[in-house]
Formats: sequence, C-alpha cells, structure tokens
Amino acid sequence: MMLGSAPRPRLLPDRAFPPYAYLPGRFPHPLRHPEGHSYDAEPDATVRVDAALTSEAFRWGVDLFNFGYYWEAHEAWEGLWQTSREAPGQRTFLHALILLCAAGVKLREGKDVPALRHARRAAGLLRALRYQRDFTAAIGMPPEELADRAEADALAGARLHASVSPIPRAAFAFTIVPD
Repeated sequence: MMLGSAPRPRLLPDRAFPPYAYLPGRFPHPLRHPEGHSYDAEPDATVRVDAALTSEAFRWGVDLFNFGYYWEAHEAWEGLWQTSREAPGQRTFLHALILLCAAGVKLREGKDVPALRHARRAAGLLRALRYQRDFTAAIGMPPEELADRAEADALAGARLHASVSPIPRAAFAFTIVPD
C-alpha cells in the first residue's frame, strides 16, 4: 500500500493511540518521565507463546506500527519477544519486527544510515523465516516480502519520511494486516 493511497485499517479501534509518538530527545520518555504517556502504566498481561501472534498485544503492536508509533510498537512486541525463548522461530520473527520499529524511529528522525542498517538487519532475519505460514498470517504477507518492502522504503530515504511531529505519520509505505 502506498502512503496516502487508502486508509490504514485499525485492528483495535476502541484502543486510543498515545497522545504522541516518542522520539528520543524530542518528547518525554514514555516510561521514565513523569509526563510520559505510559508513566506508571500497568504492564500488559503475559501471553502464552502459542497464542502470541494472534494476541491483543501483538495486534496492538501492529496498530501502533502501521500508524507510525514505532517506539510504542516496539514496547508492545518486546514482552512477546521476551517470553518466546522456547520458540526460536517466533523469537526471530519478533526480533525482526522490533528492528523494523527501530528503523521507523530513525526514519521519523530523518536518519538515513541507521534506518537502513536496522531495516537490513530485520530483512535478514525475515528472509530466514520464509515458508513459515504462522508468520505470513501474522503480517498478511510472506516474511521475505516484508523484508523487501522494508529495505526499499529505507533505501528511499528518510528525507521522504522525516517527521518530528508528536502526531506521527507512517514512515513505511506498506501496511501490516494480519489474516
């Protein structure tokens, strides 16, 4: 999907987005600063490994990611990643998504080189997961396709996506839509 070509779907439309998308040094740290949007927030409930990719926590991360809340998406997926030690493929998949979040933050900051570095690391992990249906269903496309799209968007350059506004816009042209 191209930026601006169609509305991005919400998976959890009743859940409000944070009042700002965190960018280091520009806004209060969401967790550590008293003015942070998630300061003193209760952590999400633990999710079983076998339910992680269909969980509300995963879907919340997808919503955040698709709408440019990359740091927040990373936080949503981090707990799932931490509990996936006994599922190495899933752990790799979640690590790749978290790296795409880091690339998104860098794109929003207008930092081409680090954005591309994170996107390429994520792409390498995603390409190692090809032919795994669970991951394809979780993102609505084969992992190697996501790898190609993420690298292409990062190569297009942060100059196209830089946005330090507290109200983000997506830095990636693709949309993750679970099946």
